[in-house]
Amino acid sequence: MSDTNALEALIQSLRCLPGVGVKSAQRMAFHLMQHDRPAALTLARALTAAAEHVVHCQRCHTFTETEVCATCLDPRRDASKLCVVETPADQSAVERTGAFKGLYFVLMGKISPLDGLGPKEIGLKQLFARALDGTVQEVILATNFTAEGEATAHVIAQGLKDRGVQLTRLARGVPVGSELEYVDLGTIAHALVDRR
Repeated sequence: MSDTNALEALIQSLRCLPGVGVKSAQRMAFHLMQHDRPAALTLARALTAAAEHVVHCQRCHTFTETEVCATCLDPRRDASKLCVVETPADQSAVERTGAFKGLYFVLMGKISPLDGLGPKEIGLKQLFARALDGTVQEVILATNFTAEGEATAHVIAQGLKDRGVQLTRLARGVPVGSELEYVDLGTIAHALVDRR
């Protein structure tokens, strides 16, 4: 492979990342090659190691290097509460709040017929089995407030309706520290409907 082909292959590989277009990929590739070759090698090793060793947790489907992740194995977690999120990034966001001490189920997506993702593709059968295992008492639907996230939450709620578990949904509303005149109208409308 010639030098030009290797550099072009790097640029094309970086373009697979979300939000990275041609110019951003070129900028990253040129920076790594011109200013930080040790970082490029470190990145290459880290990507290889992650691709070879990171798997899905058998209980919650998040990313882990073991059969069952540390969160699922933590005896201090409240196994009666199961928070359903779309992605490991969403799980990480909930964890960073420090407000939730239960367990998770990571869907690894959302129902999106246009993308060919239905209930089977996001593991709803496994979720229902987990939610109805006799330990879980509350399922917290923490899918995103997009059309697909709302549809996913609705399908889950319908599947667990009248099955002996309490279903709750993340509250939505005006962000803390914001001024109403700058908040979008949809958020204000939902905050009014869901007021307490």
